[in-house]
Amino acid sequence: MTIFSAQAESAKSPKPLSRKVGIWMLVCGIVGFLIFALMPAPYVIFEPGPVFNTLGSVSVSGKTLPMIEVHDETTYEASGALDLLTVSTIGDPYEPPSWFELVQAWFDPSRTIEPMDAVYPPGESISQLNEESLIDMQNSQKTAIAAALTQLGYEVPAEVSVGSVIKGTPADGNLEAGDVIVSLDGQKIVDPDQLRQIIRSNGATSPISIAFTRNGIEHTVEVTPVMSDTTPKVLIVGFYPVVDYKFPVDIDIQLENVGGPSGGQMFALGIIDVLTPGSLNGGKAVAGTGTISADGTIGPIGGIRQKLYGALWGHAKWFLAPKSNCDEVVGHIPTGLHVVAVSTLKDSIAALEAISSGNGISKLPTCAAG
Repeated sequence: MTIFSAQAESAKSPKPLSRKVGIWMLVCGIVGFLIFALMPAPYVIFEPGPVFNTLGSVSVSGKTLPMIEVHDETTYEASGALDLLTVSTIGDPYEPPSWFELVQAWFDPSRTIEPMDAVYPPGESISQLNEESLIDMQNSQKTAIAAALTQLGYEVPAEVSVGSVIKGTPADGNLEAGDVIVSLDGQKIVDPDQLRQIIRSNGATSPISIAFTRNGIEHTVEVTPVMSDTTPKVLIVGFYPVVDYKFPVDIDIQLENVGGPSGGQMFALGIIDVLTPGSLNGGKAVAGTGTISADGTIGPIGGIRQKLYGALWGHAKWFLAPKSNCDEVVGHIPTGLHVVAVSTLKDSIAALEAISSGNGISKLPTCAAG
């Protein structure tokens, strides 16, 4: 027989915590969790943004105006929708999202999360990034007009110039705002997309010869591209290009508070639809995205997943996606949306003709795994 002392018995079987202490511990735990959940997170959330029908009207400075307005040329009424898609962001360096918002976004297939520094690189202010985005939008509109008119058989002369120079980059001290870019490594420049492609295909250690005119006098400089601070990293020279065309038809594109170059394809299709009889889409709702070059080449864009969901929520059944974005499209197509992969404006017009007539739909190219 073993006899336990009162002290040993007490050590082995401690008194249970009082109900009041337990409640306080629970309250402290909940408060601690809420404080953490509401703390700012160093990330940015991307989600589907507003959808705009390029064949419809928009509000501009309180007035309702057609998004695409053609002057002094015969136009035709178009039906259905050719939707331009946007991406909205939650968070910036001054107002980052909370960890609770981040957890919500993680479980939402229409949203993606990116590190704050990848979206807002250190050293670049939000106003600088907004300026670049605005320049990209203005360029995309001009290039869309050029691509559409070229597709319709018009001659469209072009001129690319320097909009602004980024401090501390190779262009700083070599180029100035207003310089007209003539050529890169001997290749004549006709639009900003072509300019970027030449720079990005160049080796980071290989200098590029830039011929330009300033006040009517031609100059040549050699600069070596550097990697950007953005994600994904790309080779840059360090200036924002702007493009000016001599248009044979007076066309206005009106859209406020939207930036970036990804609306090019849909602007071009909307212009062609307005300038030609009938409806390219057969009166159906079609959405799409993609940059565009003056020659009609459709290029990749960011935020493809958000735009897929934005298209569906905008009631489109068809989505024209840049073929170069297919690796990001596969596995993220929402149920009820049909994706067509396109590389040129001609591809997009052919796709719309098939969608309109119902003939050849099964043969339209799609984004496939691998």
